[in-house]
Amino acid sequence: MRILVTGGAGFIGSCFVRLALENPSTEIVNIDKLTYAGNLENLVSVADRPNYSFHRVDICDREAVGKIFEDAKPDAVVHFAAESHVDRSIFSPLPVFETNLRGTFTLLETMRANRVGRFIHVSTDEVYGSLEAPLEADEKFPLEPSSPYSAAKAGSDLLALGYFKTYKMPVMVTRASNNYGPYQFPEKLIPLMISNALEDKALPVYGDGMQVRDWLYVEDHCRAIMAVLEKGRDGEIYNIGGNRSVPNRWVIEQILAITGKPASLMTTVTDRPGHDRRYALSSEKLSKETGWHPKMDFEPGLKATVDWYRANSKWVWDVKSGEYQSYYAKNYENRASELNQVRS
Repeated sequence: MRILVTGGAGFIGSCFVRLALENPSTEIVNIDKLTYAGNLENLVSVADRPNYSFHRVDICDREAVGKIFEDAKPDAVVHFAAESHVDRSIFSPLPVFETNLRGTFTLLETMRANRVGRFIHVSTDEVYGSLEAPLEADEKFPLEPSSPYSAAKAGSDLLALGYFKTYKMPVMVTRASNNYGPYQFPEKLIPLMISNALEDKALPVYGDGMQVRDWLYVEDHCRAIMAVLEKGRDGEIYNIGGNRSVPNRWVIEQILAITGKPASLMTTVTDRPGHDRRYALSSEKLSKETGWHPKMDFEPGLKATVDWYRANSKWVWDVKSGEYQSYYAKNYENRASELNQVRS
């Protein structure tokens, strides 16, 4: 099978590429714009494989995308490419809508002109919004996005499903809970807290830190996508959860315990606008239809992730240089100052 992967240099996309290429009969064509979170170092282990190719392309560039479709003639498309960080979407919504909506539209239109056997649109549990306990969102749960990011993802989900209904295109949507694992850019909770703890820096905690998230190891997510690629039904939505919902503060405390750092490193910062309190997913449909279940329990997965970041300090240093530093100061250090001003 020849699979065209968008955003394959990112955290989840690169994991999918590495896993897929373990099968020598699978060919991967990877297109990625290489924004701040796209990193070809994530793919060094497979870069020279004869069944792998990379093209630096913006998915909003219809001409370039069309040429790759015509040349590659993929059997399937797995669409990871997205602006995926909520805080960035609050600071600057335009790139989120350009990539997540216009980019998805460009892919769907290109696919309509170059028929492909399967199209998996990779989305997020954030489209369901905040849920009161003990509710869990199944695939029929109403959408209630809270941020420019989740609104853009909800819109692209509906756009993709609309192409199935109108044009009978073989589209499927997956919605996953919070991912963690190696190679994750350190702006998301777990890699940020790990890298800061290892450097004895403050660990910024939004508000009371009791926001609840369901955690899914990245390889389990990618195995789920492979299961949907093989056994999923056209026009369907599949939730992918890790079956481990815990408060952010508890996760941070576990990271401090694993790294042997003091709790005094935790620093409260002003909560972000529209911060969802709790996400929770039901993956029952996916498990019933494909037999998929998460393999990695959270505690050993978190320890393995900490160990990876500890052993790959050069990778962390490289990705945290430059543009990331100005973003970090804007988002966390300024928030801490604002909170101190309020308290004083």
